Amino acid sequence: MSASVIDFVATEARFGAHNYEPIGVVLSRGEGVWVWDTEGNRYLDCLSAYSAVNQGHCHPKILAAMVEQAHRLTLTSRAFHNDQLAPFYEEIAALTGSHKVLPMNSGAEAVESAVKSVRKWGYEVKGVPDGQAEIIVCANNFHGRTLGIVGFSTDPETRTHFGPFAPGFRIIPFGDAAALEAAITPNTVAFLVEPIQGEAGVIIPPSGYFAEVRKLCSANNVMLVLDEIQTGLGRTGKLLAEQHEGIEADVTLLGKALSGGFYPVSAVLSNIDVLGTLRPGQHGSTFGGNPLACAVARAAMRVLVEEGMIENAARQGARFLDGLRDIRANTIREVRGRGLMLAVELHPEAGRARRYCEALQSKGILAKDTHEHTIRIAPPLVITTDQVDWALERFAAILTQDFS
Repeated sequence: MSASVIDFVATEARFGAHNYEPIGVVLSRGEGVWVWDTEGNRYLDCLSAYSAVNQGHCHPKILAAMVEQAHRLTLTSRAFHNDQLAPFYEEIAALTGSHKVLPMNSGAEAVESAVKSVRKWGYEVKGVPDGQAEIIVCANNFHGRTLGIVGFSTDPETRTHFGPFAPGFRIIPFGDAAALEAAITPNTVAFLVEPIQGEAGVIIPPSGYFAEVRKLCSANNVMLVLDEIQTGLGRTGKLLAEQHEGIEADVTLLGKALSGGFYPVSAVLSNIDVLGTLRPGQHGSTFGGNPLACAVARAAMRVLVEEGMIENAARQGARFLDGLRDIRANTIREVRGRGLMLAVELHPEAGRARRYCEALQSKGILAKDTHEHTIRIAPPLVITTDQVDWALERFAAILTQDFS
């Protein structure tokens, strides 16, 4: 690293909490699939800010919408109406087929809001005894970092020394419909699950799993809550990952790419039964649904559809997946993915995935490791065929390299 990069990193270390372990690059500019560091080196972004930048870095139409709205009105709070919220509701409902929308800011806030809402529905509509509502979740889940959420995580790193935690959650294996059926009780109000477990290493459930899940939830009057904060908005080659099995969730959570990386925007999408239980004063957010956020989100959704990014994700994702599977390397245990949500899992004896990510950086690719031995690959949905092929050459060079 150059002196200036070392200075940036050292200053972060001196003043910042050490709750991240970034790859050793300091970025200063982005455009489309590319980012540049402070030294002028260009990299293909294969993380997309954990799928928040599906539309590509600094998309000009989203930028224009943000700048225009920032000149007009940024924040009113929900104490007053604003002229961007109603169109945002209308457009996101039309896009996703939802009936009710609750706007929030971060993905974690959307998850917390959904937990509150399905519990309230359970008490007021389903008739669960007060204080007895149960929500089923999956092992190796990742739904955020707030205290309520880490309480039902199975990752020791996210839980240790943060308790005590709230009760009311039951943990089952991911991808096991029989386990879900066995866990449901009369007090079960919801099943909260990711369509694909992203942080766990892009874990894809067995075919037919979600069709069976949908049947079980419907039969037992349990709300199916799909956390599509990473998988949604085109990442898997469909608008929503649920569409791969032709199902509809009762509650869908969106965030990240809902703003194209410009601003924190999230949303709880649901039916009237669940969100219809909320009354004035019972839930809210000062910034949730603000005019700047709504204007940005409207532009982000519009370009996603109008520019064919979802279809491109399916097309380029298949090419990327096939290309990764064609790499003959003793280091690779498994390659998996759907759309442009991909992962290369390494054999444990190949060593930590982080060193492969650091080697990829030297080849002009930024990717991120997860769960010790997995490289996660998620470029912006605007990636081209030539860029996929360029990336595959570099992945092949690194994955066949001997690091021993």
